[in-house]
Amino acid sequence: MTEPRRFALVAGETSGDLLAGLLLQGVRQRWPEVSMGGIGGPRMAEQGFTAWWPSEKLAVRGYIEVLRHYREIVGIRDQLRQRLLGADRPDLFVGVDAPDFNLDLEAALKAQGVRTVHFVCPSIWAWRPERVEKIRRSADHVLCIFPFEPDLLAQHGVASTYVGHPLANVIPLQPDRAAARQTLGLRDDDAVVAILPGSRASEVQYLARRFFDAAALMRKARPGLRFVVPAVPALRERISQLAAASGLGEALTVLDGQSHAVLAACDVTLIASGTATLEAALFKRPMVIAYNMNWLSWQIMRRKQLQPWVGLPNILCGDFVVPELLQDAATPEAMARETLAWLDAPERCAQLRQRFTDLHHLLRRDTAQLATDAIEKVLAG
Repeated sequence: MTEPRRFALVAGETSGDLLAGLLLQGVRQRWPEVSMGGIGGPRMAEQGFTAWWPSEKLAVRGYIEVLRHYREIVGIRDQLRQRLLGADRPDLFVGVDAPDFNLDLEAALKAQGVRTVHFVCPSIWAWRPERVEKIRRSADHVLCIFPFEPDLLAQHGVASTYVGHPLANVIPLQPDRAAARQTLGLRDDDAVVAILPGSRASEVQYLARRFFDAAALMRKARPGLRFVVPAVPALRERISQLAAASGLGEALTVLDGQSHAVLAACDVTLIASGTATLEAALFKRPMVIAYNMNWLSWQIMRRKQLQPWVGLPNILCGDFVVPELLQDAATPEAMARETLAWLDAPERCAQLRQRFTDLHHLLRRDTAQLATDAIEKVLAG
């Protein structure tokens, strides 16, 4: 009797856990008896994944923030490498995003004969193009979620497959706004602003207070506005404390998760740069993208940036289709002004919906089938 397949995966934060959970649905269908373990979160656990460490351990962004957690993160990677080259040696390792953690681990595993796949091409087209050499050394195959990436990787001898973006299959082409509002207890005639201050503790530290100050200014300008915050459960308490201090009272509701329902229900969102901005685009929602981080981390990242855009919707559309307010520009006054502007511009919102609908069609593929086809070829050598 053939031994069941053994897969190891690492997903380093909420967005990685979401992507990996969607990938594992296809893996489960193709290899029902597969054994899966590593670093992950609740979405992966729903597919039978065993988390040896939780994904929040790797949810750190910014050079200075990483330095503060460097010893712990490197210790986890060393322990995981020893485990995967010892008693828990897998048939395949899949690193889901988190390139600073995963690529070095993949290189060590690949050197010892473990097949490696990297899911989500690092954004070498946006910054740090030198990273492509590390990708070539580390991954047997890359699963790309954007259509222009395979040609770019092929120029450097990296095998890859465009599999579409898993979220484009999960999020409907026409979101049901009325049903989402009913689920969240919102009236159809409420003007609703979704507040998404990020899924990492460092993001909440730098962004949440600014976002709530912006919400207070919006509420002052338009007393009828409602605000909804889909908080990552691990950060719910901290976000609730900051929300309570905002003075918004019953006008602001903090939820455990439910980000998709919130994005479907809202009229506009004030949102931290990251994967959530792509989710908002797939829900066809106007948005204001904002970000603030440690000053030194920002100076380093800004110098490495290759494109004028930071937000994924703008990068994929090749234009500033939504405002970006970054670092010193991310003031409560600017965020409030730009967010309210969407509520007064129905024609602009309609044009944006069409751009985002076209983007949705571009990203919609049978991701599970394409990804597992590629994985099967990697396993076959």
